[in-house]
Amino acid sequence: MATKVKSVWFCSHCGNEYAKWMGKCPACGEWNTMVEKEVATGGAAKKMVSVPGAGRKPMRLTEVLTTVEDRISLANGEVDRILGGGIVRGSLVLVAGEPGIGKSTLSLQLPLGCPSLKTLYVTGEESVKQVKMRADRLGGDASNCFIYSETLMENIIAEAQETSPDLMVVDSVQTMYCQNVESTAGSVTQIKEVAATLLRFAKESGIPVILIGHITKEGSIAGPKVLEHIVDVVLQFEGENRGAYRVLRSIKNRFGSTAELAVFEMTGAGLREVANPSELLIPMHEDGLSGTAVSAMLDGARPFLFEVQALVSSAVYGTAQRSATGFDVRRLNMLLAVLERRAGFKLSQKDVFLNMAGGLRITDPACDLAVVAAVLSSNFDYPVPGDVCFAGEVGLSGEIRPVSQPGRRAAEAGRLGFRRIFVSSYCRFDRKPEGIEVVKVSDIPALVRALFK
Repeated sequence: MATKVKSVWFCSHCGNEYAKWMGKCPACGEWNTMVEKEVATGGAAKKMVSVPGAGRKPMRLTEVLTTVEDRISLANGEVDRILGGGIVRGSLVLVAGEPGIGKSTLSLQLPLGCPSLKTLYVTGEESVKQVKMRADRLGGDASNCFIYSETLMENIIAEAQETSPDLMVVDSVQTMYCQNVESTAGSVTQIKEVAATLLRFAKESGIPVILIGHITKEGSIAGPKVLEHIVDVVLQFEGENRGAYRVLRSIKNRFGSTAELAVFEMTGAGLREVANPSELLIPMHEDGLSGTAVSAMLDGARPFLFEVQALVSSAVYGTAQRSATGFDVRRLNMLLAVLERRAGFKLSQKDVFLNMAGGLRITDPACDLAVVAAVLSSNFDYPVPGDVCFAGEVGLSGEIRPVSQPGRRAAEAGRLGFRRIFVSSYCRFDRKPEGIEVVKVSDIPALVRALFK
């Protein structure tokens, strides 16, 4: 049969294939993501490919022997902890984040801080001199770190097999391409092939690979969704570029828990580990300022405290403004509506500005109570006592709902010197927290009576 060439359409977001162009992808719902590509059909029968594991028979699950994963320490306490105790041999780790957030800095800082590991650093975005300049700024021991500037995967794999490193870093997946795929670097097909090639190399050689990836303007990882399925671990950098703090969050981990996060501070000498983020995120100003409240947050399995700042002022224009930095503005609008409808506070004609200290992006609903307290404090121009913190979710009826693990939140607040913590009246503690008074409130009016008496 003669070989024929036909045109098919691929979604650049999810990678699904379609016979014709469509404005909206039926699989992922994204608009204007269709890319045309020519593929060959027919021709001689395909060769039989030897599949790994072919010829084996099914086994009983009880007969399978398990061993503890062989992990390599990266000499970075925060990264080792979020990976589950170190990077597993033969694993493929994807680190994603916005441009300028610190992905390349972290990936170069790891081999510089652990000279015992022979590292092959493959760069496709920067020249060797640029990497050397950043390494000089970061400091550390670069005697066992090899820099290789290349974008062709065949050359990279050949060099890695010859060098035989203990760790390989690839920066970034969007710049790499395979010679046997007829499309430009960064396309759906190329990203899938590059990721599959690196995964096959990591599993066969036992060399762990750290893969750097970009994210889109919507905040999702650039490239097809299958990229996240191929890799073993997905870590995402979060934080404001103008802020000093960065949060490395585990989205997927086949060898550990995803309820972990690591906090770093960006300095002139690179990323510094923040072992106790609460001491840096709690108030750093004099007492007596209105519009501030401290929230006891639990992100994953790690409790820490941070400051919520609010400013309420009369609307200069006809329509009141609502602005939030590090917090969902739609949830802020909901809390303001609850305050006006359920508690009788008239805020519809006032501008409300909200800010999460440290440039963090907060999603924990336990922050609701601190947001309400900060907004009311700014509205009344009455400061919240400096030794008070909050942990509670606000419902649409104005009730204060309980949050998970209140004992750990209260213990962290007591350790940092707070005297009182406001929680829901429905919270249950396994044991009474030591060194801190627990104030239980059932709704917003009860919070006002207890806080602004």
